Amino acid sequence: MTDRRLFLDAMLGKLATYLRMCGYDAVYALDDDLEDDDEILARTHANDRTLVTRDRDIAAQAEQSVCLRHREIEDQLRELVDAGFDLALADTPVRCSECNGSLTAVDRARATPEYAPDPAEVAVWRCVDCGQHFWQGSHWDDVAETVSGIE
Repeated sequence: MTDRRLFLDAMLGKLATYLRMCGYDAVYALDDDLEDDDEILARTHANDRTLVTRDRDIAAQAEQSVCLRHREIEDQLRELVDAGFDLALADTPVRCSECNGSLTAVDRARATPEYAPDPAEVAVWRCVDCGQHFWQGSHWDDVAETVSGIE
């Protein structure tokens, strides 16, 4: 169900990262400095997205919404699984966990920033929107472990 387009309100930044790493197109309100309920609802509607929120009032106003009850990431992920979301990390990342942009593989012969590994040794992806580089390192492993523990 990763084809579902999502909009996460300001309370769900960590969840946005997890969903992006699971391949979801997950816009996060604070990435666009949106905190006003009316603006969030308008953007969600205009872009045909499902609102994911912990705010029952705004969830009730949205055409499509998932209202979460819990604060902890593991509990939120469990709630999404219960709502029918497929939560598994893809073999190849497709979404930037920082900005939700698309990722493209870095050519093995290209140089990467100092913080990123050599693409000749490790698969590296670059966000076409923000330029951030990603690879499947310890953070990827931590998220994979958390997601795989959700039942």
